[in-house]
Amino acid sequence: MTTQVDTGNTADVTAEARTTDAAADTAGTSGTASGATGSSRQSGIWRRGRVLAAAGLLLGLLLLLHASIPNRIGNLGSLVETFLPWFGLLVPVLLAGALLRRSATAAIALLLPVVAWLNLFGGLLTDKSHPGGDLTVASHNVGADNRDPVGTARALAGSGADVLALEELAAQARGTYERELATAYPHHTVQGTVGLWSRFPLSDTRPVDVKMDIGPLGDAKPAEVKMVYNRGLRTTVATDHGPLAVYVAHLGSVRVHPRAGLSTGQRDAGAQSLGRAVAAEKNERVVLLGDLNGTLDDRAYAGLTSRLESAHEAAGDGFGFSWPATFPVVRIDQILVRGVQPESSWALPATGSDHLPVAARISW
Repeated sequence: MTTQVDTGNTADVTAEARTTDAAADTAGTSGTASGATGSSRQSGIWRRGRVLAAAGLLLGLLLLLHASIPNRIGNLGSLVETFLPWFGLLVPVLLAGALLRRSATAAIALLLPVVAWLNLFGGLLTDKSHPGGDLTVASHNVGADNRDPVGTARALAGSGADVLALEELAAQARGTYERELATAYPHHTVQGTVGLWSRFPLSDTRPVDVKMDIGPLGDAKPAEVKMVYNRGLRTTVATDHGPLAVYVAHLGSVRVHPRAGLSTGQRDAGAQSLGRAVAAEKNERVVLLGDLNGTLDDRAYAGLTSRLESAHEAAGDGFGFSWPATFPVVRIDQILVRGVQPESSWALPATGSDHLPVAARISW
Protein backbone atom coordinates (compact mmCIF):
# COMPACT_ATOMS: atom_id res chain seq x y z
CA MET A 1 0.00 0.00 0.00
CA THR A 2 1.36 3.36 -0.91
CA THR A 3 0.74 6.53 1.26
CA GLN A 4 0.68 9.92 -0.46
CA VAL A 5 1.21 13.23 1.36
CA ASP A 6 -0.44 16.39 -0.01
CA THR A 7 2.53 18.76 0.47
CA GLY A 8 0.78 21.60 -1.34
CA ASN A 9 -2.07 21.77 1.18
CA THR A 10 0.32 21.56 4.11
CA ALA A 11 2.32 24.48 2.80
CA ASP A 12 -0.84 26.54 2.45
CA VAL A 13 -1.92 25.81 6.02
CA THR A 14 1.51 26.70 7.38
CA ALA A 15 1.58 30.04 5.52
CA GLU A 16 -1.90 30.89 6.73
CA ALA A 17 -0.91 30.19 10.35
CA ARG A 18 2.11 32.39 10.07
CA THR A 19 0.01 35.23 8.72
CA THR A 20 -2.45 34.91 11.62
CA ASP A 21 0.34 34.91 14.20
CA ALA A 22 1.89 38.01 12.64
CA ALA A 23 -1.44 39.83 12.72
CA ALA A 24 -1.93 38.89 16.36
CA ASP A 25 1.54 40.12 17.23
CA THR A 26 0.87 43.40 15.46
CA ALA A 27 -2.45 43.85 17.20
CA GLY A 28 -0.89 43.06 20.58
CA THR A 29 1.92 45.49 20.04
CA SER A 30 -0.51 48.21 18.95
CA GLY A 31 -2.70 47.64 22.00
CA THR A 32 0.24 47.79 24.34
CA ALA A 33 1.47 51.04 22.77
CA SER A 34 -1.99 52.59 22.96
CA GLY A 35 -2.35 51.61 26.60
CA ALA A 36 1.07 52.99 27.43
CA THR A 37 0.24 56.31 25.72
CA GLY A 38 -3.02 56.68 27.66
CA SER A 39 -1.31 55.88 30.92
CA SER A 40 1.43 58.38 30.15
CA ARG A 41 -1.12 61.11 29.49
CA GLN A 42 -2.96 60.39 32.74
CA SER A 43 0.22 60.48 34.80
CA GLY A 44 1.40 63.63 33.01
CA ILE A 45 -1.38 65.84 34.40
CA TRP A 46 -0.15 64.96 37.89
CA ARG A 47 3.54 65.35 37.17
CA ARG A 48 3.36 68.65 35.31
CA GLY A 49 3.20 72.02 37.08
CA ARG A 50 5.07 71.11 40.23
CA VAL A 51 6.58 74.61 40.45
CA LEU A 52 3.09 76.15 40.14
CA ALA A 53 1.79 73.78 42.81
CA ALA A 54 4.62 74.77 45.16
CA ALA A 55 3.90 78.45 44.53
CA GLY A 56 0.22 77.90 45.36
CA LEU A 57 1.04 76.13 48.60
CA LEU A 58 3.47 78.88 49.61
CA LEU A 59 0.82 81.52 48.90
CA GLY A 60 -1.66 79.64 51.07
CA LEU A 61 0.84 79.34 53.90
CA LEU A 62 1.60 83.08 53.67
CA LEU A 63 -2.10 83.90 54.05
CA LEU A 64 -2.55 81.44 56.91
CA LEU A 65 0.65 82.28 58.80
CA HIS A 66 1.12 85.99 58.01
CA ALA A 67 1.16 86.81 61.72
CA SER A 68 4.26 84.63 62.08
CA ILE A 69 6.30 86.63 59.56
CA PRO A 70 8.90 88.44 61.69
CA ASN A 71 9.21 92.21 61.79
CA ARG A 72 12.88 92.11 62.69
CA ILE A 73 14.01 92.72 59.12
CA GLY A 74 12.49 95.84 57.61
CA ASN A 75 9.13 95.30 59.33
CA LEU A 76 8.40 92.69 56.68
CA GLY A 77 5.43 91.30 58.60
CA SER A 78 3.67 94.67 58.75
CA LEU A 79 4.44 95.33 55.09
CA VAL A 80 2.84 92.03 54.05
CA GLU A 81 -0.19 92.60 56.30
CA THR A 82 -0.74 96.10 54.91
CA PHE A 83 -1.40 94.71 51.43
CA LEU A 84 -2.63 91.26 52.46
CA PRO A 85 -5.95 91.32 50.52
CA TRP A 86 -4.09 91.96 47.27
CA PHE A 87 -2.23 88.66 47.50
CA GLY A 88 -5.49 87.08 46.39
CA LEU A 89 -4.80 88.37 42.87
CA LEU A 90 -2.04 85.78 42.58
CA VAL A 91 -4.62 82.98 42.64
CA PRO A 92 -6.08 83.62 39.13
CA VAL A 93 -2.54 84.07 37.79
CA LEU A 94 -1.49 80.68 39.15
CA LEU A 95 -4.76 79.12 38.01
CA ALA A 96 -4.15 80.34 34.45
CA GLY A 97 -0.71 78.74 34.59
CA ALA A 98 -2.18 75.48 35.85
CA LEU A 99 -4.71 75.40 32.99
CA LEU A 100 -2.06 76.15 30.39
CA ARG A 101 0.14 73.38 31.77
CA ARG A 102 -2.88 71.08 32.17
CA SER A 103 -1.68 70.34 35.67
CA ALA A 104 -4.15 68.77 38.08
CA THR A 105 -1.57 69.00 40.87
CA ALA A 106 -1.24 72.78 40.54
CA ALA A 107 -5.02 73.26 40.34
CA ILE A 108 -5.64 71.28 43.52
CA ALA A 109 -2.82 73.07 45.36
CA LEU A 110 -4.64 76.37 44.75
CA LEU A 111 -7.47 75.26 47.03
CA LEU A 112 -5.32 76.18 50.04
CA PRO A 113 -4.83 79.91 49.20
CA VAL A 114 -8.45 80.21 48.05
CA VAL A 115 -9.81 78.87 51.34
CA ALA A 116 -7.32 80.93 53.36
CA TRP A 117 -8.19 84.15 51.51
CA LEU A 118 -11.92 83.60 51.85
CA ASN A 119 -11.48 82.93 55.54
CA LEU A 120 -9.69 86.27 55.95
CA PHE A 121 -11.62 88.51 53.57
CA GLY A 122 -14.66 86.63 52.31
CA GLY A 123 -16.90 88.58 54.66
CA LEU A 124 -15.95 91.82 52.92
CA LEU A 125 -17.41 90.61 49.63
CA THR A 126 -20.97 90.95 50.92
CA ASP A 127 -23.01 93.97 51.93
CA LYS A 128 -23.48 93.83 55.70
CA SER A 129 -25.12 97.23 56.10
CA HIS A 130 -28.52 97.70 57.71
CA PRO A 131 -30.99 100.58 57.52
CA GLY A 132 -31.45 102.91 60.44
CA GLY A 133 -29.13 104.06 63.17
CA ASP A 134 -29.10 106.83 65.76
CA LEU A 135 -25.96 108.77 64.87
CA THR A 136 -23.74 109.33 61.83
CA VAL A 137 -20.03 109.80 62.43
CA ALA A 138 -17.43 110.68 59.80
CA SER A 139 -13.69 111.15 59.56
CA HIS A 140 -11.50 112.82 56.97
CA ASN A 141 -7.81 113.52 56.60
CA VAL A 142 -8.32 116.80 54.77
CA GLY A 143 -4.68 117.02 53.69
CA ALA A 144 -2.25 119.79 54.53
CA ASP A 145 -1.75 120.42 50.80
CA ASN A 146 -5.48 120.56 50.04
CA ARG A 147 -5.98 123.32 47.47
CA ASP A 148 -9.74 123.52 48.03
CA PRO A 149 -10.46 123.64 51.77
CA VAL A 150 -13.66 125.58 51.13
CA GLY A 151 -15.05 122.93 48.79
CA THR A 152 -13.90 120.18 51.13
CA ALA A 153 -15.60 121.78 54.14
CA ARG A 154 -18.85 122.33 52.26
CA ALA A 155 -18.90 118.75 51.01
CA LEU A 156 -18.39 117.46 54.54
CA ALA A 157 -21.06 119.78 55.95
CA GLY A 158 -23.49 118.36 53.40
CA SER A 159 -22.62 114.75 54.21
CA GLY A 160 -25.23 114.46 56.95
CA ALA A 161 -22.67 113.53 59.62
CA ASP A 162 -23.64 114.42 63.19
CA VAL A 163 -20.05 114.15 64.42
CA LEU A 164 -17.16 114.98 62.11
CA ALA A 165 -13.45 114.43 62.78
CA LEU A 166 -10.77 116.16 60.73
CA GLU A 167 -7.09 115.26 60.62
CA GLU A 168 -4.05 117.04 59.18
CA LEU A 169 -5.49 120.48 59.71
CA ALA A 170 -2.96 122.98 58.38
CA ALA A 171 -2.65 126.18 60.41
CA GLN A 172 -3.43 128.35 57.39
CA ALA A 173 -6.62 126.38 56.61
CA ARG A 174 -7.98 126.04 60.13
CA GLY A 175 -9.96 129.29 59.97
CA THR A 176 -11.55 128.23 56.69
CA TYR A 177 -12.85 124.99 58.14
CA GLU A 178 -14.10 126.69 61.30
CA ARG A 179 -15.96 129.27 59.24
CA GLU A 180 -17.47 126.89 56.68
CA LEU A 181 -18.54 124.29 59.26
CA ALA A 182 -19.90 126.68 61.88
CA THR A 183 -23.52 126.60 60.69
CA ALA A 184 -23.85 122.82 60.50
CA TYR A 185 -21.78 122.18 63.64
CA PRO A 186 -22.21 124.66 66.48
CA HIS A 187 -19.74 122.81 68.71
CA HIS A 188 -16.13 122.04 67.88
CA THR A 189 -12.66 121.63 69.30
CA VAL A 190 -9.21 121.68 67.69
CA GLN A 191 -6.23 120.17 69.46
CA GLY A 192 -3.13 120.77 67.37
CA THR A 193 -3.71 119.34 63.88
CA VAL A 194 -6.85 117.31 64.68
CA GLY A 195 -10.35 118.55 65.41
CA LEU A 196 -13.91 117.45 66.05
CA TRP A 197 -17.08 119.21 64.87
CA SER A 198 -20.40 118.21 66.43
CA ARG A 199 -24.10 118.99 66.37
CA PHE A 200 -24.11 118.20 70.10
CA PRO A 201 -22.27 119.81 73.02
CA LEU A 202 -18.73 118.68 73.90
CA SER A 203 -17.11 118.30 77.29
CA ASP A 204 -14.07 116.75 79.02
CA THR A 205 -11.93 117.61 76.02
CA ARG A 206 -8.19 116.99 76.17
CA PRO A 207 -5.27 116.14 73.89
CA VAL A 208 -4.11 112.55 73.62
CA ASP A 209 -0.42 111.79 73.24
CA VAL A 210 0.14 109.61 70.15
CA LYS A 211 3.92 109.73 70.56
CA MET A 212 4.95 112.08 67.79
CA ASP A 213 8.00 112.76 69.99
CA ILE A 214 9.99 109.71 71.04
CA GLY A 215 12.97 109.73 73.35
CA PRO A 216 14.51 112.13 75.88
CA LEU A 217 14.54 115.08 73.45
CA GLY A 218 10.82 114.82 72.93
CA ASP A 219 10.13 114.45 76.64
CA ALA A 220 12.05 117.66 77.29
CA LYS A 221 9.82 119.77 75.03
CA PRO A 222 7.24 121.94 76.80
CA ALA A 223 3.56 121.12 76.38
CA GLU A 224 2.79 124.29 74.43
CA VAL A 225 5.39 123.36 71.82
CA LYS A 226 4.03 119.84 71.45
CA MET A 227 0.48 121.15 71.13
CA VAL A 228 1.30 122.83 67.82
CA TYR A 229 1.68 119.48 66.11
CA ASN A 230 -0.45 117.36 68.46
CA ARG A 231 -2.32 114.59 66.62
CA GLY A 232 -4.76 113.15 69.12
CA LEU A 233 -7.76 114.25 71.19
CA ARG A 234 -10.49 112.86 73.39
CA THR A 235 -13.87 114.46 74.11
CA THR A 236 -17.37 113.55 75.31
CA VAL A 237 -20.28 114.17 72.94
CA ALA A 238 -23.61 114.71 74.70
CA THR A 239 -25.86 112.89 72.21
CA ASP A 240 -29.63 112.52 72.52
CA HIS A 241 -29.03 108.92 73.63
CA GLY A 242 -26.38 109.63 76.24
CA PRO A 243 -22.68 110.49 76.47
CA LEU A 244 -20.31 109.14 73.84
CA ALA A 245 -16.53 109.19 74.27
CA VAL A 246 -14.93 110.15 70.96
CA TYR A 247 -11.24 109.86 70.12
CA VAL A 248 -9.65 111.47 67.08
CA ALA A 249 -6.17 110.41 66.02
CA HIS A 250 -3.69 110.83 63.20
CA LEU A 251 -0.87 108.38 63.75
CA GLY A 252 2.66 108.78 62.45
CA SER A 253 3.35 108.26 58.78
CA VAL A 254 4.83 105.09 57.33
CA ARG A 255 7.82 105.19 55.00
CA VAL A 256 9.17 102.53 52.68
CA HIS A 257 12.93 102.56 52.15
CA PRO A 258 14.59 100.33 49.52
CA ARG A 259 17.27 99.22 51.99
CA ALA A 260 15.67 99.60 55.41
CA GLY A 261 12.21 98.33 54.44
CA LEU A 262 9.05 99.61 56.12
CA SER A 263 9.64 102.31 58.75
CA THR A 264 6.81 102.18 61.30
CA GLY A 265 8.39 102.97 64.67
CA GLN A 266 6.60 106.26 65.30
CA ARG A 267 3.26 104.94 64.10
CA ASP A 268 3.52 101.78 66.19
CA ALA A 269 4.38 103.77 69.32
CA GLY A 270 1.35 105.98 68.68
CA ALA A 271 -0.93 102.96 68.22
CA GLN A 272 0.24 101.50 71.50
CA SER A 273 -0.28 104.80 73.33
CA LEU A 274 -3.74 105.18 71.82
CA GLY A 275 -4.56 101.62 72.82
CA ARG A 276 -3.64 102.36 76.44
CA ALA A 277 -5.84 105.48 76.41
CA VAL A 278 -8.83 103.51 75.11
CA ALA A 279 -8.19 100.76 77.66
CA ALA A 280 -8.38 103.34 80.45
CA GLU A 281 -11.57 104.94 79.08
CA LYS A 282 -14.41 104.67 81.63
CA ASN A 283 -17.27 105.47 79.28
CA GLU A 284 -18.67 102.22 77.95
CA ARG A 285 -19.58 103.81 74.59
CA VAL A 286 -16.52 104.77 72.56
CA VAL A 287 -15.84 105.80 68.97
CA LEU A 288 -12.36 106.21 67.52
CA LEU A 289 -12.09 108.23 64.31
CA GLY A 290 -8.94 108.91 62.37
CA ASP A 291 -6.16 108.27 59.94
CA LEU A 292 -4.26 105.39 61.52
CA ASN A 293 -1.81 105.07 58.61
CA GLY A 294 -2.29 101.33 58.38
CA THR A 295 -4.79 98.55 57.84
CA LEU A 296 -6.30 96.67 60.75
CA ASP A 297 -4.70 93.44 59.53
CA ASP A 298 -1.39 94.91 60.74
CA ARG A 299 -0.33 93.46 64.09
CA ALA A 300 0.63 96.96 65.24
CA TYR A 301 -3.04 97.65 66.03
CA ALA A 302 -3.63 94.64 68.26
CA GLY A 303 -4.02 96.91 71.30
CA LEU A 304 -6.89 98.70 69.53
CA THR A 305 -8.57 95.85 67.68
CA SER A 306 -8.68 93.75 70.85
CA ARG A 307 -10.85 96.43 72.48
CA LEU A 308 -12.67 98.06 69.57
CA GLU A 309 -14.64 96.79 66.57
CA SER A 310 -14.22 98.04 63.02
CA ALA A 311 -17.46 99.61 61.85
CA HIS A 312 -16.64 98.73 58.25
CA GLU A 313 -15.85 95.08 58.91
CA ALA A 314 -19.07 94.78 60.91
CA ALA A 315 -21.43 96.74 58.65
CA GLY A 316 -19.64 97.81 55.48
CA ASP A 317 -19.96 96.94 51.82
CA GLY A 318 -16.78 95.82 50.07
CA PHE A 319 -13.24 96.59 51.13
CA GLY A 320 -13.82 100.31 51.76
CA PHE A 321 -10.38 101.41 50.56
CA SER A 322 -9.69 105.06 51.35
CA TRP A 323 -6.18 105.87 50.10
CA PRO A 324 -5.00 107.22 47.75
CA ALA A 325 -8.18 108.99 46.71
CA THR A 326 -7.43 108.74 42.98
CA PHE A 327 -7.13 104.93 43.08
CA PRO A 328 -7.71 103.57 46.61
CA VAL A 329 -5.78 100.39 47.41
CA VAL A 330 -5.82 100.31 51.24
CA ARG A 331 -8.13 101.38 54.04
CA ILE A 332 -6.04 103.40 56.46
CA ASP A 333 -8.85 105.73 57.58
CA GLN A 334 -10.73 103.93 60.32
CA ILE A 335 -13.87 104.10 62.43
CA LEU A 336 -13.68 101.80 65.46
CA VAL A 337 -16.39 101.44 68.09
CA ARG A 338 -17.19 99.94 71.48
CA GLY A 339 -20.54 99.76 73.25
CA VAL A 340 -22.54 100.85 70.17
CA GLN A 341 -23.80 98.90 67.16
CA PRO A 342 -22.51 99.74 63.65
CA GLU A 343 -25.39 99.69 61.17
CA SER A 344 -23.60 100.81 58.01
CA SER A 345 -20.19 102.07 56.87
CA TRP A 346 -19.08 103.65 53.61
CA ALA A 347 -16.58 105.95 51.89
CA LEU A 348 -17.71 109.44 50.90
CA PRO A 349 -16.91 111.09 47.54
CA ALA A 350 -13.42 112.47 46.98
CA THR A 351 -12.53 116.02 47.99
CA GLY A 352 -9.36 118.03 47.46
CA SER A 353 -7.49 115.64 49.79
CA ASP A 354 -5.45 112.57 48.89
CA HIS A 355 -7.71 110.57 51.28
CA LEU A 356 -11.37 109.68 50.92
CA PRO A 357 -13.66 110.61 53.82
CA VAL A 358 -15.21 107.64 55.64
CA ALA A 359 -18.51 107.50 57.52
CA ALA A 360 -20.57 105.12 59.62
CA ARG A 361 -24.06 104.98 61.07
CA ILE A 362 -24.29 103.64 64.63
CA SER A 363 -27.10 102.86 67.04
CA TRP A 364 -27.40 102.43 70.80
